[in-house]
Amino acid sequence: MVKREEIEARTEELVMPLITEHQFELVDVEFVKEGSNRYLRLYIDKEGGITVNDCEAISRPLSDMLDVEDYIEESYILEVSSPGLGRPLKKDKDFKRHLGDEVEIRLFRPVDRKKEWEGILTAYDDHTVTIETEDGEEKVFERAALALIRLAIHF
Repeated sequence: MVKREEIEARTEELVMPLITEHQFELVDVEFVKEGSNRYLRLYIDKEGGITVNDCEAISRPLSDMLDVEDYIEESYILEVSSPGLGRPLKKDKDFKRHLGDEVEIRLFRPVDRKKEWEGILTAYDDHTVTIETEDGEEKVFERAALALIRLAIHF
């Protein structure tokens, strides 16, 4: 059986010419099991946002390519969508784009007796993320300790 990481990497390689052709950004690829189903999900974005037609422009040709390549042994559902407002920051390009923005952090284990933090993303590197909290305090978190980091959404 091919590993999840290999499927994601191979799918990313396969779809990149389509992504480039349409001038989209590939935000993420994930191969996950939810209940009894497996999903191959691609999250795409572009300036001004993604439409249903944009998703279809990637989904249809990618589905044909996946049928030809046939490297995923089990059955799965292909989904191509916008990453949405609550998307997690995962890659360095996500962190770079959102420097200066307010983020929400959830930790696996508490720091100073708190597992949830909010603040302005001020810095990042391969191992850490730094935010400035509402009271001006600088907090540095190990990236490995982050269960989730995403843009803060206030309604």
